[in-house]
Amino acid sequence: MSATAVHSLWTTAADPIQKIDAPNIEYGQLSPTLIVIGAAVVGILVEAFVPRRSRYYAQIFVSVVALAAAFAAVVGLAASGYGTTKAGIAAMGAVAVDGPALFLQGIILLVGVLGVFTFAERRLDPVAHGNRVDSFAAQAASVPGSDSEKAAVKAGFTTTEVFPLLLFAIGGMLVFPAANDLLTLFIALEVFSLPLYLLCAVARRKRIMSQEAAVKYFLLGAFASAFTLFGIALLYGYAGSVSYATIAQVVDGTVQSVNPALADTMGNDALLLIGAAMVVMGLLFKVGAVPFHMWTPDVYQGAPTPVTGFMAAATKVAAFGALLRLLYVVLPGLRWDWRPVMMGVAVVTMLGGAIVAITQTDIKRLLAYSSIAHAGFILAGVIATTPDGVSSVLFYLGAYSFVTIGAFAVVTLVRDAGGEATHLSKWAGLGRRSPLVAAVFAVFLLAFAGIPLTSGFAGKFAVFKAAAEGGAGALVVVGVISSAIAAFFYIRVIVLMFFSEPRPDGPTVAVPSPLTMTAIAVGVAVTLVLGVAPQYFLDLAGQSGVFVR
Repeated sequence: MSATAVHSLWTTAADPIQKIDAPNIEYGQLSPTLIVIGAAVVGILVEAFVPRRSRYYAQIFVSVVALAAAFAAVVGLAASGYGTTKAGIAAMGAVAVDGPALFLQGIILLVGVLGVFTFAERRLDPVAHGNRVDSFAAQAASVPGSDSEKAAVKAGFTTTEVFPLLLFAIGGMLVFPAANDLLTLFIALEVFSLPLYLLCAVARRKRIMSQEAAVKYFLLGAFASAFTLFGIALLYGYAGSVSYATIAQVVDGTVQSVNPALADTMGNDALLLIGAAMVVMGLLFKVGAVPFHMWTPDVYQGAPTPVTGFMAAATKVAAFGALLRLLYVVLPGLRWDWRPVMMGVAVVTMLGGAIVAITQTDIKRLLAYSSIAHAGFILAGVIATTPDGVSSVLFYLGAYSFVTIGAFAVVTLVRDAGGEATHLSKWAGLGRRSPLVAAVFAVFLLAFAGIPLTSGFAGKFAVFKAAAEGGAGALVVVGVISSAIAAFFYIRVIVLMFFSEPRPDGPTVAVPSPLTMTAIAVGVAVTLVLGVAPQYFLDLAGQSGVFVR
């Protein structure tokens, strides 16, 4: 074959390729996420170039300023009408900027600020070798109990890279509920999961238990991610697109153009049902719904408590936001298929979380099973499939996240010689030793139980009302029974704290710095305000409850 023939072959083959257009990115609408990710990158540079003694303060400054700026950006977008009239799709169809996305991003950023405060706490442990220490390992890479770890402790090292990891996790969580195509959803899932796997492994005390928790979370999380990715592939085969809008059109039968390469598989219902089930399974794993909840108690118990508090609050918000968008925007045409399944999941989640929590003797495991039960309550609002259902879930997520981060912040204060005293027997008589701490914890427990005048009551009332109006009355009955079972173990802890004799070898309550005090105070304030006067926030959630399609 001559050189000219070869030349003609490749020139003709190259002709039909069109010019690739430069992407059009709406930086203003994506600003909250870009600020947080940018600050995380700055945090890594701080780790590389700032002297060790100054890193701690530099990281806190960068983190808090970035989260505050990102929250201001969310408020600015909402005030400009992006939550209502101007809601639209940004980043070439990858991200939705609408009411639910902005509302949930606002909650995640506020929880993130409180998370930074609890991460930065350095007054709870006694001073070691003349240095203040925090909840994180002196040198996370060293083997527990090894000489290098002892040397790092003696030198007073602190693990400040937890702050950029926290910011990366928050960045992923901001994209997750706003993702408008399946690939963006998966990338956001990985961006916020990987930092959390690392953060779970860096506890200062109980290093082995912490690393075990991280390995369990990582392995089970990898399984869940694999299911999600397989489901995404099947949905792409079904619809010929990963875009939410296109998949919804193929489900409804209103799609205009058919990709010839996928004409044979498009519209194959088996692909749709299996793919949707797998993606939803991955999201149910993240919210900790039964039967995908097995990681929750072990990880909550083993992870450093500040990480547990942040993870319990923020991951639920992000994952429920993504689940709502998937079910309401992509699969409304499949409602008759997914509603009965989700109802079954909600029932076993509510009952399973509440019943198993009764047997727990560790306060962190008890709160873990409590969070599983709450996932079931929130699913009741998801199943309503009405605008009230969306707004009730948004309100519940906001209320629940502040109660959770406050409750775990209180758990960090009760300590004995081995660190945090999480065994319930050690909390006996705490109300006599330290009435204020016990009273604050009692407020959070009453909110979890859904007692009137707390945010928990307003949230439960909203989701159960939406579920009843949406035709899921049986679910409400199960929810009320589960709430009654759950109230038993919350009130049992309150009785233990206030009506039991303190043990002579009982734990002490450490006096925290203003950072943890702020986190707890904000938690109490939000719990009481949303309980006593919830209407403004219910209205706000109602205005934010419309997904852009």
